[in-house]
Amino acid sequence: MTDAADALIAVRGLGLERGGKALLADLDLDIAAGHLVLIEGPNGSGKTTLLRSLAGLSRLGLSGRIEARCDELLYLGHRAGIKQLLTPRENLAWACRSQGWDPVHIDSALDRVGLSGRADLLCQHLSAGQQRRVNLARLHLSFDARHKRSLWLLDEPFTAIDRGGVAALTDTMAQQVRRGGAVVLTSHQDLPLDIPLRRVVLGGGR
Repeated sequence: MTDAADALIAVRGLGLERGGKALLADLDLDIAAGHLVLIEGPNGSGKTTLLRSLAGLSRLGLSGRIEARCDELLYLGHRAGIKQLLTPRENLAWACRSQGWDPVHIDSALDRVGLSGRADLLCQHLSAGQQRRVNLARLHLSFDARHKRSLWLLDEPFTAIDRGGVAALTDTMAQQVRRGGAVVLTSHQDLPLDIPLRRVVLGGGR
């Protein structure tokens, strides 16, 4: 059992309700350094709502208490989350300004996600998978920021990513956990990782 004082995020008595239906009730969860947590459940069971609640982005239908104590919290939604009329480099420069990251790592981040040759193309001309990689490059910028007590909240991060991209992303998540950060994600895929995995299973759905 994790000591609550060591938790990067502490959840107490969390309830989620949608359309008069309880999706989650009385959830207690401590996410600490070194934790990898997979949120599972059928479509409509509240996985994205829970993740957005942990990120402080949604209070709709929420009861209970969520307390974050991490140095940095980074949420990536299941959509690409980029500006189409900017290039990958410009999108990441904007992210650096908003997060306080060092832009010197932008080219390295793009190279790690396989976009070094497309850094200056407008994102509207990239494929869905390439656009997704632009957003995922933010993980490398966060990693290079050296915030060991950082928490990544990732909603379906493997969407539109090929097998090589999946392998690279799982390796990045493993590094994040091993260096003292934590990852919470939703995914319908098995995770090929050799580190302990905790599961939060939601019921309901449609």
